[in-house]
Amino acid sequence: MAFSLELTPAHHELLDRAHGFAEDVIRPVAAQYDREAQFPWQVLEQASEAGLYDFLLYRDLISDPTGLSLCLLIEELFWGCAGIGLSIVYPALALSALAQAATPEQLLRWAPECFGEPGNIKLASLAVTEPHGGSDVSSNTTVARREGDSWVIDGTKMFIGNGGVADVHVVNASVDRSVGHYGQAMFIVPKDTSGLRLVRTLDKLGCRASHHAELAFEGCRIPADHLLGTEDELEDKVARGQRKTEAAERARRDGAEKATGEGDDSGGSTTLGAFEQTRPLVAAQAIGVARAAYEYARDYATEREAFGHPIIEHQGTAFPLADVAAAIDSARLLTWRAAWMAANKVSFVQAEGSMSKLVASEVAVQATERAVQTLGGWGYIDDHPVEKWYRDAKVFSIYEGTSEIQRMIIGRAIAEQRGEGPLHLGAGSGGVTNPLARGTKARSRLSKPVVQAGVRTSWLERAARLVPDSFLRGGSR
Repeated sequence: MAFSLELTPAHHELLDRAHGFAEDVIRPVAAQYDREAQFPWQVLEQASEAGLYDFLLYRDLISDPTGLSLCLLIEELFWGCAGIGLSIVYPALALSALAQAATPEQLLRWAPECFGEPGNIKLASLAVTEPHGGSDVSSNTTVARREGDSWVIDGTKMFIGNGGVADVHVVNASVDRSVGHYGQAMFIVPKDTSGLRLVRTLDKLGCRASHHAELAFEGCRIPADHLLGTEDELEDKVARGQRKTEAAERARRDGAEKATGEGDDSGGSTTLGAFEQTRPLVAAQAIGVARAAYEYARDYATEREAFGHPIIEHQGTAFPLADVAAAIDSARLLTWRAAWMAANKVSFVQAEGSMSKLVASEVAVQATERAVQTLGGWGYIDDHPVEKWYRDAKVFSIYEGTSEIQRMIIGRAIAEQRGEGPLHLGAGSGGVTNPLARGTKARSRLSKPVVQAGVRTSWLERAARLVPDSFLRGGSR
């Protein structure tokens, strides 16, 4: 599907629903949940009743060929509150990992358990990050070993959204650490499974209406069919990793700079695949917070007076807000492009997913800091929500890959693009197939007598509207 910025009627209907929910339900209680650091069960119940907390909604939106539906929904929810927004969308992150790894039968079994239904709300969690590893997923030390008709998991996870309270935990663990992420798999660990322990609930700077925890897996035994995917697929992936490891070792011994013959390093990790697909969605989260702060600061600046004028009439206030407005729109365009690429299976050859996440997360920090500065002392106290948004924004440059990691990914990608042009260059059919296409010599030659004869074609009318009348008449200023 061609990329377009024109939203469909379905997009506008979704926007109206999501924005109305954020404005009427989320915002009135956001400060209280932030202050008390309580999980927003009541808001999730209302979201479920409104059809905004439902795995079927995500199944529907993820099939949008424009790729924009999820971004539109998420931006509005996070415009309402980042912490409550995380609580609403965290099951979707687990669902994304499920969709990447599970068999159709497993997906049908576990997807409904990630959300529940009105009156019976359920939670899901994706447990990947470890205390020592951070963004280095390949170094994770949580292990899973097969014992009879069970898998036994041992290890520790950190910063886990919904961790320990989720009904369904999708857990990353290694069955063979010698081959890095090729030896990793995803497992379902239901709530209250013996050996799953909530070590502590984390007290955070921002996003305080969401639950994050440190988890311990201590001889945590689950049925064999809780491995996502088939054992044959896992064995094939491990074997592929072993061949790559052996090839790299041979190359090292032979003095070669790079092992060859086994293809690239992609496709090995379900976890990394889930992160790559969700980076535009994290970018949309950051844009929601940035937009909330910008809009509040803009409106405040039009009402607050200093030296006899609204402060927005002073360049010291207006210019930084202008930069923020441009930056937010730029981040949104990058995010929509990445979302469209993901939906249409266009490869992120220049790490376009990471670009969207990097820029949007940095913009969120910039916008919220500017909002605090615009309000001055009032922005530093909780009479206004900008200090909350400032605290909320910082997480976006950290979680699901720090800004430094995003730059590393982009740096590697652009290094591989040496000698290549931008994404759109060469994306067509490889040559001019229509001799009368816009911009061709033939089209210009044929148009000349038409213009000279004074026949106003539709395209000429559109062009004329962009040119001053004085120019068309031959006059000048």
